[in-house]
Amino acid sequence: MNTFIANFNRYKPLLNELVVRDVKTKYRRSVLGVLWTLLNPLLMMAVLSVVFSNLFKFDIDNYPLYLLAGQVVFNFFSSSTTMDMTTIIDNAPLIKKVYVPKYMFVLSRTVSSAINLMASFAALIIVMLCMRAQLHYTAILGVLPIMALVAFSLGIGLILASFAVKFRDIIHLYSVLTTVLMYMTPVIYPMSSLPRIIRYIVRINPLTSILEMFRGFMIYGVMPDIFTTLMTVIPSAVVLALGFRVFYKNQDNFILYV
Repeated sequence: MNTFIANFNRYKPLLNELVVRDVKTKYRRSVLGVLWTLLNPLLMMAVLSVVFSNLFKFDIDNYPLYLLAGQVVFNFFSSSTTMDMTTIIDNAPLIKKVYVPKYMFVLSRTVSSAINLMASFAALIIVMLCMRAQLHYTAILGVLPIMALVAFSLGIGLILASFAVKFRDIIHLYSVLTTVLMYMTPVIYPMSSLPRIIRYIVRINPLTSILEMFRGFMIYGVMPDIFTTLMTVIPSAVVLALGFRVFYKNQDNFILYV
C-alpha cells in the first residue's frame, strides 16, 4: 500500500494533465463548452419527463426530479465506464514510449467524468430550487452514494479496459449492455410498477441501491434501510478491489495488443 501511495503521488501531476486534456478534448470547438454538462441532463429531463409522465402516467410526485436524479446516477456510470474501456487503446502511443502506471489513464477518465457528475449534481440542485422543492438537510449526505457510484464505476472501468485491449468486440457490445442495464435500473420508472419477479431482479442491481439511496437523500429526505446500505457499499468496494486486481494481472500484456 505504501508503494502504491508513493507511486500515485509521484505521478499525480500526470493525472492532472490527463484530466485537463480529457475535459478540453470533450468540449473542443463547442460554443457553450462546459455549460453542456448542465444543459444535457436538463434537456433530457425535460423531454423524458414529458414523454413518460404522460405516456405511462407514473404516480410520482415531482417526477422531473425523480427522473433527473436517475439520470445523474446512470449517465455517469454509462459515460465513465464507456470512456474507461478504450483508454488503454487510445493512449497506446504514450504507453509504448515511456513507463507510466497504466491505471492512471483509467483513473483520469473516471475523474473527468466525475467533474461532469458534479455539474449534473449542481443541475439537480438548481432544478429543485426552481421547482421550489424542499431541500432536505440529508442532501449533504448525497455525496455518500456518489462516492460509492464513482468507486463502482472505476472498478467496472478497470475490468473493461483490461479485456477491451485484447477483445475489441467488447467495445461494440457494451453499448447494447448499457441500454439493457438502463432498463434494469429504475431510472425512468418506479419499482412499484414492476411485477414481483422482475422487481427482485432489478433490486439486486447495485446501481438500483445507489440510485435509491441518492434519491432518498436528495428528494425525499429519508435515510436508507440496511439492505440498501449494504447493497450500495459492499458491491462498490468488492468491484473496485476486483477491478484493480484484474487490471494489475493483465497490464503487462497490454503492450502485445495495442
